Amino acid sequence: MQFPLNGLKRLSTAALTACVLFATAVPVSQAQVPSADQLEMLRNLNPEDRAALMTQLGIGDASTGSTSTSNAGNGTNANGNAQRNNALSRDVERIDPRLKGDDFVLIDIDFIRAKPARIETVPGQPSVTIPGEPAPVLEPLERRDLQKLIDLVRSRNPYQLDRSGAIALPGYSPIALAGLDEAQATRRLSAEPSLLKLAIKLTKLPLTKVGVAGLKPFGYDLFNEAQSTYLPVTDAPVPADYVVGVGDQLSVQLYGSQNRSLKLVVSRDGRVNFPELGPISVAGQTFNRVAANIESRVSRQMTGVRASVSMGDMRGIRVFVLGEANRPGSYSVSGLASVTTALFAAGGVRAIGSLRDIQLKRQGAVVRRLDLYDLLIRGDTSNDAKLLPGDVIFIPPVSATVAVDGEVRRPAIYEIKGEASVADIVQLAGGLTADADSSRVALVRVNEQRQRVVLNVPLSDADGRKLRLRNGDALRVLRLRPTLDSGVTVEGHVFRPGAVAWREGLRLSDVLPSVDELKPNADLGYVLIRRELPPDRRLAVLSADLSAALRAPGSRADLVLNPRDRIVVFDSESGRREVLDPMLEELKRQSQIDRPTEMVRIEGRVKAPGEYPLEPAMRVSDLLRAGGRLQDAAYGAKAELTRYKIEGDTRQTELVSIDLAAVRRGDAAADIALQPFDLLNIQEVPEWSVLEQVTLTGEVKFPGTYPIKRGETLRSVINRAGGLTALAFPDGAVFTRLELRVREQEQLDRLADRLQSDLATSALQASQSSQNGAGQALAVGQSLLNQLKTTRSVGRLVINLQRVVAQAPGFENDIALQNGDQLIVPKLKQEVTVIGEVQNSTSHLYRNQLSRDDYISLSGGMTRKADRGRIYVVHADGSVEASESRGWFRRASAGTIKPGDTVVVPLDTERMPALPLWQAVTQIIYNIAIAAAAVKSF
Repeated sequence: MQFPLNGLKRLSTAALTACVLFATAVPVSQAQVPSADQLEMLRNLNPEDRAALMTQLGIGDASTGSTSTSNAGNGTNANGNAQRNNALSRDVERIDPRLKGDDFVLIDIDFIRAKPARIETVPGQPSVTIPGEPAPVLEPLERRDLQKLIDLVRSRNPYQLDRSGAIALPGYSPIALAGLDEAQATRRLSAEPSLLKLAIKLTKLPLTKVGVAGLKPFGYDLFNEAQSTYLPVTDAPVPADYVVGVGDQLSVQLYGSQNRSLKLVVSRDGRVNFPELGPISVAGQTFNRVAANIESRVSRQMTGVRASVSMGDMRGIRVFVLGEANRPGSYSVSGLASVTTALFAAGGVRAIGSLRDIQLKRQGAVVRRLDLYDLLIRGDTSNDAKLLPGDVIFIPPVSATVAVDGEVRRPAIYEIKGEASVADIVQLAGGLTADADSSRVALVRVNEQRQRVVLNVPLSDADGRKLRLRNGDALRVLRLRPTLDSGVTVEGHVFRPGAVAWREGLRLSDVLPSVDELKPNADLGYVLIRRELPPDRRLAVLSADLSAALRAPGSRADLVLNPRDRIVVFDSESGRREVLDPMLEELKRQSQIDRPTEMVRIEGRVKAPGEYPLEPAMRVSDLLRAGGRLQDAAYGAKAELTRYKIEGDTRQTELVSIDLAAVRRGDAAADIALQPFDLLNIQEVPEWSVLEQVTLTGEVKFPGTYPIKRGETLRSVINRAGGLTALAFPDGAVFTRLELRVREQEQLDRLADRLQSDLATSALQASQSSQNGAGQALAVGQSLLNQLKTTRSVGRLVINLQRVVAQAPGFENDIALQNGDQLIVPKLKQEVTVIGEVQNSTSHLYRNQLSRDDYISLSGGMTRKADRGRIYVVHADGSVEASESRGWFRRASAGTIKPGDTVVVPLDTERMPALPLWQAVTQIIYNIAIAAAAVKSF
């Protein structure tokens, strides 16, 4: 970072030191947050050096941080410095990460979790083993106590530091955190002895609390944004009562027999020197009088000449702003400046200064009092007097204040003058909002016994409006209740949700007069009505069949509505649980031993199974309607109702058979009344199932997808497909099953987890010993692990398709089919494939006289890493033929190898450090790869 030389010359020694600190950090262009030491040094600088340093660093606001030009002692430079100082203060506060009093923080706390060992691999570098970290061992009682502590600490979030910057966790003495950043505060909390076995983290929240109940004092933010200049515009008209003084400039335009302009400056003796008329005394006179005097003398003493007098450049006057100003002192302002101009020049009024009694003193006497509330609230500037040289603007401390909150248009803390009433302060706050309850106005004050009390001062009452306020009173206007006193609410799957006016005798069809009010797919059979019963607002839930209500308006199905009823129309596709579950929770909370939870349940073959509120006089038919009626697979003859009763000291279960057909016909005797906790189970039609189908691909006469009946076999479906073609290769048929694929994938995942654990253990053992070849073994193991994780199961079932097709029905090799089965019949194969640890993994044309070893020789022979004793053959039908010794399969007959077979030469895992899973993993990967290749070939 480079600093201009002229900028460095203006800095003091402390500022230069701060420059060095900031310059040695990362450049500002990278937006690095200054450290705590840098911020502290920045605060300790005087305002001028701090502003200059921030200008060099470019941290301040560009709009307010530019250097102001000098302007004849009008205070503009002071204004520019004030703007930079204010911007600096805001920037330092914004980028300061340290905690301070009244900050809000969030505490995240939980048990310390174990960290498993892991292997980190960097390209081009050897793998690095990161040891694991076990979780602290906790006794059951200790874990229970810590869980209670975790729940308690979480329940109090967010926390607010006290004024000294300390946090009070529940059950702990205040812990000082002021001056620490988030990371340091986290370490401080973790150092508490009782928190050593817990993981805790502190996060600072950008929340602030201002004033009483979050209110700000009214009017002081007027001075937050400093102006760029406090001089009035030069082309503004000069008021008639402006008093001309030393330094003012008069502009005289002569016309008639002479045409010229004169610029006359008022000298120290109070006169202007007019060339033809001589000295003229003007100081202390109003501008109108001076202009009239000069124009009159010109017309009398200069033949044929007229004059027009106007005001030129005006003088600067020096005034004092004292008392509770942000920057009290002496200021040079324009001759047209007023009291508010001087206030802005001094940075405004401090929070402890009065806005309602700003005094203008002249020669020791108060000549005018300015109430800024007149300017802010009513726009009245009548008391904003013009200033004269030597005037003093004095700002006394603020007088009595009253906080106004709630349903007023301008909540804030207001300063009151003299005796103010409740009505006066409400008027200052802009009046009441439309939702204000004028009968519920609470006044919090400290009485004569120094007790904080609450008074009710209704604004609808004359005595309440006239009540006199005291210093420190807090007035809160409460809001009207959001509940409807006389109305019905419609919500859910309707076009026009909202409130509807209630009247005596209002029915459901009056609120929803037709299906045109409902969106498509609305559930007409089950419309829910949430009702509150007087006097304790106990919840009751009703339902209605809207289709029946619309068919017969005014009938029993068309329910009569009460005030505050809430009508919910459901979407038949999205379900009902989001609305029903909260209502059921309310019903559970209001239940008692003599009044059990009013809830029933329907399960089985219905469209919307689950729990439903028990309605008054609810019957089985109503529960069927709540469940969305029966599915196609439902058994409509009968159902089973499970009922629970308390007999003695135990709960007994009673099974009640329901004649479902009679209920559907409307038989009142079969449609029994329901009791709490009843469960209606709708059974499925015997042997009902969804459509099952299988797929035949490849060399069958009519390949495709075939629906199957329960228990149908593979031979039957092949016969339906016309049998196999002449080119079919039954020995290479691939039969896959979805159920097997899922089961195999679960086993693969468990095997991968076990292999990863063994690899981590082996890596730890290798790091503690000097075992040769350990690194190579671990690299091979990691490669196998990666292959295993990316391998996806096929779900192949080994079958003998030749026997399935050739044998008579009922033969044991026939296969009972399941939904999703797939048969792939390839064409005749003429090749034998050799893979694994051979010099060239390839396929060879089948020859009857060649053995397994001959095919291996044709592939270049085995590599040095091959396991010669565990070579195995994967036949075309998926079966595996393996050898367990070196001599068993060395001279295998030629008939052992058939077309479509695959010879696999595995890796010799015994040459590497013991890892029991390696051999199994390699075999699984090879076998699945062969099966997947057979499937993908189609």
